[in-house]
Amino acid sequence: MGSKAHVCTVYLLLLFAFTSEALPNTFDVTKYGAKAGSDITKALLSAWKEGCAAAGSGKVVVPKGKYFLGVVDLIGPCKSAMHLQVEGTLVAPAKASQHSKNSWVSGGGAFDGQGEIAWERAHCGDRCKTPLPIGSKTECYFTKQQPFIDPIVEDVTSIDSKQFHVNVLGSKNLTFQRFSVKALGHSLHTDGIHIGRSEGINIINSNIVTGDDCISIGQGSKQVRITNVRCGHGHVISVGSLGKYEKEEPVSGIYVKDCTIYDTYNGVRIKTWPALYGGIASNIHFEDIDMQNVSNPIIIDQMYCPWNLCNRKKPSIVQISDVSFKNIQGSSRTPTAVQITCSSSVPCKDIVLSNVNLKYT
Repeated sequence: MGSKAHVCTVYLLLLFAFTSEALPNTFDVTKYGAKAGSDITKALLSAWKEGCAAAGSGKVVVPKGKYFLGVVDLIGPCKSAMHLQVEGTLVAPAKASQHSKNSWVSGGGAFDGQGEIAWERAHCGDRCKTPLPIGSKTECYFTKQQPFIDPIVEDVTSIDSKQFHVNVLGSKNLTFQRFSVKALGHSLHTDGIHIGRSEGINIINSNIVTGDDCISIGQGSKQVRITNVRCGHGHVISVGSLGKYEKEEPVSGIYVKDCTIYDTYNGVRIKTWPALYGGIASNIHFEDIDMQNVSNPIIIDQMYCPWNLCNRKKPSIVQISDVSFKNIQGSSRTPTAVQITCSSSVPCKDIVLSNVNLKYT
């Protein structure tokens, strides 16, 4: 949200803290009419607009307390770098009908998506009369970014999102640090952080507990580093699924290290659809992973076909290569702790398993 940034759409979870040499000007939302226990959508927008237009870097502050927030677009370019500091708790509209968009921001605050109503309807899929809104969605596009400005999401908690907690699409050099996700194990389609068509994404020192993938990495993701992350109760740290759509961009440079995965259905996984479209997944490395009570700790699945929405008789044409699983320790809830199912059309290349010690419990 510096001078070269375009638009960031915010709905209940979007924080970008930018470095700046000078102390920023402060724009407290309470000075614009915001009160604890009330809707602060207009006040937040007013504070942002004034800060964005002011000379020098700006900081919009939401102080401690519980506030309600609807859909708000925080739009640039701004005259200088902007920082949104949330110290309180922002609460989403409870009813799906109150969401007019599928869009959703350090300060130690929390963002409560009130997702229970969405989880109850998740099983209906395409039969739902109205689509479910994404609970918290970070979707920013940075162009001609100045080298000393690196966006950071830190010290933020996302609670009970209706769908994905964070969706990173088309972003570059974005870091999540001390980021927390809290959702129950039965919360369907609530990926903690989804990444697609992005480069230079770092997720470090974070704790993600949700009902679906802790971190999912989609097509076009490059140079993604995941370090010291605790992942619990849902599925997995996953690459894919890939090969579902035509002309998908390659996935490469994925590094997962020093992580703990506990009480999940899967552990670390690469998955591709059979019979559909080609693609490339390479230079992917999982190292120093502690698995605690995980049903399927290590998986390469090139026959991924949920709900039988594909032709299992034709193999995947996504090429997987240069993949390593090193120093993977812990326990498996099933006898099959390692499952490598490669394509018969484009077989996996250079797959390395080293020092894997998983005990069946």
